[in-house]
Amino acid sequence: MATTTHAPPARPPATSTDRRRRIAARPAAWIVWGVVIFFFLNLLGVVASVLVSSFGQRWFDTWLPDGYTTSWYARAWDEFALLQVIVVTLEVSVLVVGLSLVIGVPAAYALARRSFPGKRLIFLVFLLPILMPPITYGIPLATVLYKFGLAGHMSGVVLANLVPSVPFVILTMTPFIEQIDPRIESAARMCGAGLRTVFLRVLTPLLVPGILASAILVLVRTVGMFELTFLTAGPDSQTLVVALYYSMSASGIRAQQSVDAMAVIYTSMMLVLLVVALRYVNPTQLVAQVKDEPEH
Repeated sequence: MATTTHAPPARPPATSTDRRRRIAARPAAWIVWGVVIFFFLNLLGVVASVLVSSFGQRWFDTWLPDGYTTSWYARAWDEFALLQVIVVTLEVSVLVVGLSLVIGVPAAYALARRSFPGKRLIFLVFLLPILMPPITYGIPLATVLYKFGLAGHMSGVVLANLVPSVPFVILTMTPFIEQIDPRIESAARMCGAGLRTVFLRVLTPLLVPGILASAILVLVRTVGMFELTFLTAGPDSQTLVVALYYSMSASGIRAQQSVDAMAVIYTSMMLVLLVVALRYVNPTQLVAQVKDEPEH
């Protein structure tokens, strides 16, 4: 006589209320959320205090300043020569972005399309300047640049910033190139196109999103890079973040409000660049994966 087995009744799908109850029942979840909220509240408090101070006239023992003014921004603009500093920051950033793309995109193409011994080791070498703190290799790099007379000028700042920027472009562009079907290049070569023509007229239009993403990310990284720029910059080649440091640490009496105004200008510039970067860059595009070519 055959026996019949009854399957257990299917559980109803969990609702959002059930998920919230499960989360509430976990003490660890409350601890994690508490730490996250505490961190952001402290960060918001620091940013808000600097922002309010940059507009305050006098602020000593009260919760808020006695009055508000925008004159500190004009004073910081003249006192710290911010126009020249911003121009130098833009020049350094444009040069680093351009050279990084010129060097990094062809290198990423070679790594994405060619298979050779030691390929993974080369990727590991490119990862090191991104994973390591810049100060660890910045000091010997600055020593070499000073030895050859390059540091202390804009050329030294650009060369120092290329060390992490070129690997950043390579690791960002490699997934974009790997996603393009190699048969497109083969078809172009069958039609008589050379390697240069294939790269410029076939691949480059397809790589525009990746090139734009790499350029924006390198721009944000260069504007915010302090260690390498600080070690190699001279009086006429300081970017905004280095000038902000000198304004806080240099000798002399300076109004705290003018320094805060300069910090607000720098923070605003970084926020604009980050918003633009997130507008055009998908964070999942930054995950590089080395694909092994199938064996024939």
